[in-house]
Parts: sequence; structure tokens; C-alpha cells
Amino acid sequence: MVKVNMHEAKSRLSELVALVARGEQVVIARNGDPVAELVPFTPAPTNRQGGQWRGRAQIPDDFDAPSKEIEDLFGA
Repeated sequence: MVKVNMHEAKSRLSELVALVARGEQVVIARNGDPVAELVPFTPAPTNRQGGQWRGRAQIPDDFDAPSKEIEDLFGA
């Protein structure tokens, strides 16, 4: 872990970012107290598209029908 003060972080930003890219933990402190941490950028997951299983899955007509077996399991 690398701990640097605010002024040093300003002047060494490129070097600190390179350290983070290599997996190093970098903490930025103000007056010796940690206030921030540099972390690697993680892109947001892409939005999922629906309908990928359209036509591939079959739902039986009695899917929602009451089931005695399930009722017995829940004590209903």
C-alpha cells in the first residue's frame, strides 16, 4: 500500500495511476489522515437485451396450477 499526502499526489498523479493499474493500493491523505483511495476503473455492465430465449423455452399450460405436492411441503 502506498500512502501519499495531497500535495504529493497532485505532483505524482501519473505515477500513482500507473501503480493502481498494476494492482497497487494507493491512499491519499490530508494532514496524515486518509481521505481517499485510488482504485482501478471498472466499466459498468452493459444493459441486457431481453428475448434471447424467445422460441427456445416452453412453459406448460398448467404452470400456475395449484400443486398438492407443493401445498403439502408448505403445510397448507
